Amino acid sequence: MIRSQRKFWRFPAILAMASLMAAGIGLAISRSSAEEARALPAPVLDENGLDENGPAATSEVAVLAGGCFWGVQGVFQHVKGVTGAVSGYAGGERDTAQYETVSSGTTGHAESVRVTFDPLKISYGRILQIYFSVAHDPTELDRQGPDVGTQYRSAIFPTDADQARIAKAYIAQLDQAHVFDAAIVTRIEPGRSFYPAEDYHQDFLTQNPNYPYIVINDLPKIENLKRLFPDLYRTDPVLVMAGKPSN
Repeated sequence: MIRSQRKFWRFPAILAMASLMAAGIGLAISRSSAEEARALPAPVLDENGLDENGPAATSEVAVLAGGCFWGVQGVFQHVKGVTGAVSGYAGGERDTAQYETVSSGTTGHAESVRVTFDPLKISYGRILQIYFSVAHDPTELDRQGPDVGTQYRSAIFPTDADQARIAKAYIAQLDQAHVFDAAIVTRIEPGRSFYPAEDYHQDFLTQNPNYPYIVINDLPKIENLKRLFPDLYRTDPVLVMAGKPSN
């Protein structure tokens, strides 16, 4: 099994050396990645925030997987209309929803993010537009960047039939428009539960902006969000651990 390089960067000595590299090389990579990203067309099929009796519920949940959950969480924490973004696991069973077990790649889980949002302020389709545009590369099969394994797969875990229909239609729309050089490999996996990850994974991007993995792989995503979706970008992220005592 190929292990993610970010695991090795937990060790202080290696982290210190890698931080020196990230200060120069990482920032150059970040600029390059930010320049390459582009906004994708909005979904043709989307929800409208209303039902037959008027305004719909003011809270909805999307569960998305796109590689390491640090970056995906960080992106959606900076999106207007999002009221919460929690890193966790989806696709497997409750008793295997722990980081070290999921990292084996044998649990069926994917590192995922539960995005809670106000559908009167941002639609599910717009959440997907950001997900496909800046949060990850949906053409990479069972990996994202340096992270390899089914736990890093691109997957959408719809919470109801409407979400599944919108997601399926959007993938077909993007494939038909050939917006990527390769086919989208994102899986739609309904009927799966979400389990929050350990506290030390929450708000990781915000709490560790100089961490080499974050500098190289995830900060460009925040810059892309700000550049490509300025109307949806919020400067102050909505955090999971805000107000919680540290251990």
